[in-house]
Amino acid sequence: MAGPGPDALRRRGVTEPVAVRVFLVDDQQLVRAGFRMVVDSQPDMDVVGEADNGDEALHALSVTAADVVLMDVRMPVLDGVEATRRLRSRADPPKVVVLTTFDLDEYVYTAIKAGASGFLLKDAQPPTLLDAIRSVHSGDAVMAPSTTKRLLERFATQLPDRAASAPAGWDGLTEREREIMLEVARGHSNVEIAESLHVTEATVKTHIGRILAKTGLRDRVQLVVRAYETGLVRPGPNGQSGRE
Repeated sequence: MAGPGPDALRRRGVTEPVAVRVFLVDDQQLVRAGFRMVVDSQPDMDVVGEADNGDEALHALSVTAADVVLMDVRMPVLDGVEATRRLRSRADPPKVVVLTTFDLDEYVYTAIKAGASGFLLKDAQPPTLLDAIRSVHSGDAVMAPSTTKRLLERFATQLPDRAASAPAGWDGLTEREREIMLEVARGHSNVEIAESLHVTEATVKTHIGRILAKTGLRDRVQLVVRAYETGLVRPGPNGQSGRE
């Protein structure tokens, strides 16, 4: 039997979920078509526009409301890093998820510094892409632990601002918060951290929230980047991170 229709739900005071508005930015039309097909297949998402370079995206997003932007990195006219920086400087900007290949990981780092909420490889499976859009829209950050670990260990010695001071509140972290901060910087997920420290996932989330509040950082992406660039965490032997 079919469920109640939209009118019946409204009469009962039940509101339908608002679809996540997704904007696609990539200079390859076939790539955009693939993303559009995946996103539009979901009842809670709508593709509201497309652009084939950063400049075109900025103009379009001046008149088109979007919640999440899937942003390619290397594009003609204006690349995804600069487009992300300019977009995130606007009032009430959309969240940005950077799309790249492993060979362009250095661009991912600069895009995150520019304000992106995370990144995905272009060959990510559709469920991963959809989960990332929903996570970013809900205020979380997108970080694939294994990819993050490779990224940071590969480029940590090249990071800019190595002499930058630690963010305000860093010294105010408790021992447990520092412990969890190190686990996050190693690219471990909340579930992995909970299992390692023998606490619940909810406890880990609570601690991460306190860490972000004390340091003034936006999300766990910024937390990882700042931990490496300030030298509080560095790549160690055999792919392990450690304190300076």
